[in-house]
Amino acid sequence: MASDSIQKTFGVAALLCVVCAVVVSSAAVILRPMQDANKVLDLKTNILASAGLLKAGIDVETQFEQITTRIVDMETGRFNNEVDPAVYDQRKASKDPAQSIALSGDEDIAKIKRRANFATVYLVEGEQGLEKIILPIKGYGLWSTLYGFIALESDLETVAGIGFYEHAETPGLGGEIDNPNWKASWIGKKAYNSGDLAITVLKGKADMNRDGYESQIDGLAGATLTTRGVDNLVRYWLGDSGFSPLISNLKTGEA
Repeated sequence: MASDSIQKTFGVAALLCVVCAVVVSSAAVILRPMQDANKVLDLKTNILASAGLLKAGIDVETQFEQITTRIVDMETGRFNNEVDPAVYDQRKASKDPAQSIALSGDEDIAKIKRRANFATVYLVEGEQGLEKIILPIKGYGLWSTLYGFIALESDLETVAGIGFYEHAETPGLGGEIDNPNWKASWIGKKAYNSGDLAITVLKGKADMNRDGYESQIDGLAGATLTTRGVDNLVRYWLGDSGFSPLISNLKTGEA
């Protein structure tokens, strides 16, 4: 076949496509375990960071040994021992009608559409009992669904920390949810007041002379919709449709 023939040109191109496809497919298969391991490691890092437990220079897996992973029945607010937390995927479950419930417009303030029947939570326990609990949260902001964690202290009322590990909010505006100073402003705030949900993210600045200051978080400048989204999602997950039943049961020892 002539070296400059159309048939040879197409033949070489087809051969290159096949070789490249094989290389890419093989790389994807070979690297999949490493990618999955990195995702798990990143999730554990964010769980620790959200509770203020992440320490530099110490292996994440070693630090995560202080965490106990449990599955919660969202309907009863009690722990479930039949679902294996090692394989349960709450994110996938929330999209499966067989493993989730549809939310009405009035109750779906976080705009998540469906809530999984079970949720994965993380406990930090010591000799005196529960020290912190880390709860998964998600909800819609301006451009995207925000995924993160909020942690409560042993009194189950005081915020120990918050963090978001996935979102597509505008850098410099809604993206300021990643700002360490803003996240630090949550620490020590009261999520509940005498058992009633109290935490709120304001449109402006929290004023220490205003009633309820101990439960108020500064809004994000220039990011009204993201601010409203964070307020809604936190209030949803700490409310009656979220983890409030679990928190009540933990306080009474019925979880």
